[in-house]
Amino acid sequence: MQPNLKQLHQSAIHSLNQGKIEQAHKALVELVTLKPDFADGYFLLAMVNLTVGQIHKAIKLIEKALTLGQSIEYTAQLAKCYALTGELQKAKNTALSVPLKQITKALDADTLGVALTQAGIHEQALNYFERAITLATAANKAQPPFYYNYGVSAKFLGLFDKAQHAFENAIALNPLHHQSHFALSDLTKVSKQNNHIERLKNVFEQVTHPDTKLHIGHALAKEYQDIGEFSDAFNALKQGKVAKRAVQPFDHKSSTELFEHIKLLSEQHTQALTQGNPTAEPIFVLGMPRSGTTLVERILSSHSDVQSAGELQDFGLSVKKLSQTQTPHVLDTQTLSKAYELDFNQLGSTYLNATRVITGSHKHFIDKLPFNFFYIDLITKALPNAKIICMLRDPMDTCIGNYRQLFTINNPYYAYSLDLLDTAKFYSRFYKLMQHFSTLHSNIKLVKYEELVAQPEQQIKELVSFCNLEWQPQCIDFHLNTAPVSTASKMQVRQPLNNKAIGRWKAFKPHTDKAVEYLLKQGISFE
Repeated sequence: MQPNLKQLHQSAIHSLNQGKIEQAHKALVELVTLKPDFADGYFLLAMVNLTVGQIHKAIKLIEKALTLGQSIEYTAQLAKCYALTGELQKAKNTALSVPLKQITKALDADTLGVALTQAGIHEQALNYFERAITLATAANKAQPPFYYNYGVSAKFLGLFDKAQHAFENAIALNPLHHQSHFALSDLTKVSKQNNHIERLKNVFEQVTHPDTKLHIGHALAKEYQDIGEFSDAFNALKQGKVAKRAVQPFDHKSSTELFEHIKLLSEQHTQALTQGNPTAEPIFVLGMPRSGTTLVERILSSHSDVQSAGELQDFGLSVKKLSQTQTPHVLDTQTLSKAYELDFNQLGSTYLNATRVITGSHKHFIDKLPFNFFYIDLITKALPNAKIICMLRDPMDTCIGNYRQLFTINNPYYAYSLDLLDTAKFYSRFYKLMQHFSTLHSNIKLVKYEELVAQPEQQIKELVSFCNLEWQPQCIDFHLNTAPVSTASKMQVRQPLNNKAIGRWKAFKPHTDKAVEYLLKQGISFE
């Protein structure tokens, strides 16, 4: 390579490492202009685009780089980009095209593992994370994220001892690794004699970033709750959430508008413009998070004709893609209005095709993304033969459950959970919308969590019948189901049905008084 080209290459790498994106971009454009067959120039340009969120552009540039030269690093980043854009089949195929033994860099193995995790392929992901740890340890460059990623995959697969060990290893390398602290507390039930409370209090004092505070606050709350100190648990949550709420307050105005708009659209469009896709494959299990959606998913996926597909983002993404609105969020009033002009058969088919990486081998699959409740009316039009099961749980148990849950950081849809009263307001909107939809559509079944727990056999038989499935007794023994669980209920659903969680909110009195008062004013009653 000519000296000036080499210089440009080194300068671009240096600028990229320093976060000087514009400088890096300028050097790389010059580089590929002077040498159009230089693979690494295109790859680094892809990394620049990835940094600024231009993922589709990054994909095209990596694909171009791979036509000029093969590289495991390029392939790993391509798999990750496919996963980020929801092209899960491509992510899976690209990641698995790299044999484990050929990987020589820990970061490449970890990146491939992340891509497989995103595609829901946890068992294979674990092998790649293991490879990352082995390579990093051999090079004396062990890093907390490698152990953390391994631990998360192990947890999904029910390998709890391995997960615990991995999180402790991550903390040993970095005592302030907040994700591992939270994952560890979330994994096991602690006792008064054996817990991490003092360690966590110490970490909480040392960290300053709102996301870090949030993780440690949630970890502390979980451990205080385990030992029966509910008031301390609530205060830990409150302290952990305060900084995050200051930078990401919940937008009640937009939320109210969204719910009202959904109701209005469903009233204006009682007749579909076009027939939807006639398939009866999908079973949507939805509702507020922490209301028993995972439990119902486990029950139904124990049936031999039903496969669990996890929490799929595909319906909302299909609506966004076909609506072609330029708004920044997937879900907003403009996109929803546009969605009613779509060809519903096309919408149903786009959704089905997007799910095929995970589904396709069973007569039915379950999509259990709780927030699909926003799309109920569109689902009934795009997939008129799909079944929709909406979970309802005691309003205050639901609100406390959401407040206690650490949701995806920086997702604006979950910002309500940073404050208990905000959560109650959000719940009220949800509840009223579900009452509206249940009178509007016949393919929706409202299931009360408490009734399911009190009369499991009867309720499970009704669920199976509603989904037009033959009765199979293993649906009652759902806790024996060995499939991976990637949601917050990963521990509970591996146990038989019990009523331990019913009425749990009462332990948090008097911290709950304002939320209770609000719900009662809205005409929402509870035990």
